[in-house]
Amino acid sequence: MDNGSGRRTRRRSLLSGLGALAAVGAAGCVESLSPGGDGGGGGDGDGDSNDGDGGGDTGVSAASGGSVIEGASNVELPVSANQLDRGASKDAIPAIVDPIFSEDWSGFEAELRGQFGSRETIEPRLEEDDLVVGISREGEARAYPLRILNWHEIVNDELGGPLLITYCPLCRSAIVAERRAGGEETRFGVSGLLFRNALVMYDEATESRWSQILSQAIQGELTGERLEILPSTLTTWGEWQESHPETVVLRPPPDSSTISSGPGARDYRVNPYDGYDESEQIGIGGQFDDERLGPKVEVLGVAVDGTARAYTANAIIEAGLIEDTVGELPIVITTTPDGTPIAWSRRVDGETLSLSIADERHLSGGNSRWRRGTGIAVDGPYEGQRLTQANSVSALFWFAWLDFHPETELYEP
Repeated sequence: MDNGSGRRTRRRSLLSGLGALAAVGAAGCVESLSPGGDGGGGGDGDGDSNDGDGGGDTGVSAASGGSVIEGASNVELPVSANQLDRGASKDAIPAIVDPIFSEDWSGFEAELRGQFGSRETIEPRLEEDDLVVGISREGEARAYPLRILNWHEIVNDELGGPLLITYCPLCRSAIVAERRAGGEETRFGVSGLLFRNALVMYDEATESRWSQILSQAIQGELTGERLEILPSTLTTWGEWQESHPETVVLRPPPDSSTISSGPGARDYRVNPYDGYDESEQIGIGGQFDDERLGPKVEVLGVAVDGTARAYTANAIIEAGLIEDTVGELPIVITTTPDGTPIAWSRRVDGETLSLSIADERHLSGGNSRWRRGTGIAVDGPYEGQRLTQANSVSALFWFAWLDFHPETELYEP
């Protein structure tokens, strides 16, 4: 039985792991030659499949707070070509297009080919402290390990509809969305370009280019269109398994297929960004001159009504719950049961709720209990309603939030 202190310890451990994730090496947003390379992103977090699937629940209605997701106020569309940086060639970072899942990585092996014809067979295995992007939908739970996403960045999946999982290693930003462009199902790939040091995707249907952090097309036929964001969580494999015992996990290429016809497997034993968090490097050459926080402090950002505000993950975890107002929107900042920072609108049916912590899994307000991970009311007068999520992107590096929201405020306890 968890006594609370153990879970707080795991949350701090998770936070430490999140901060130590990434580094410019070969893979994610930057192309390189490495063994096995060709040179060339919710979840409910509470394990209850009956009322917390993270999207598309039967019998669950959204609270009438409306969408609160807002893009950067300082981005003029379409983005000009000179605002994009080339980190790799198109599809050199091969998105996954035919994902395969299993209970774990038992039995997985891949053959890596070196630059001089050498071959090596690897047998990577998932550890409990490995980070994953988790999503639960239509009663099914899936995990997408960063061991894979660091190398491939995009997974084109199908779960209760077309599903898009994205991760930018340079920014540490994960976003999960409906896999549609212009209202039509399509596949997404890695363009090899960066906008403000962040991942730029493309859709196969129109070849429009999309900013991952903005969840918006920034060039091409669909310029200005937004992706429909779905709730997800970034947590450890051990925590995700504990809260979702029936989960399956993405298997690496070559079991899963990639968009590229070249060798798909990478060395999934290795974090290609190891050391990046300790370095002074910002993306692939970005500048940073803000004195409020270090560039790679983890923050959760909310932008609405022309106002942007960032909350450090440490402040959120220490407080447990923060009630605030951004623009004219009343919000609550808290963590999911597995420690993921998340923001919800407190506006329900035209009323502003005052919320407090009921227990490890629930908030309390309006005589109802609300799942901390899904925003779903499980009892009381609001039973079956869901709060509107106020953050569109996972907690990410401070420099990345600042790049898109240079006028952002920083929450002070």
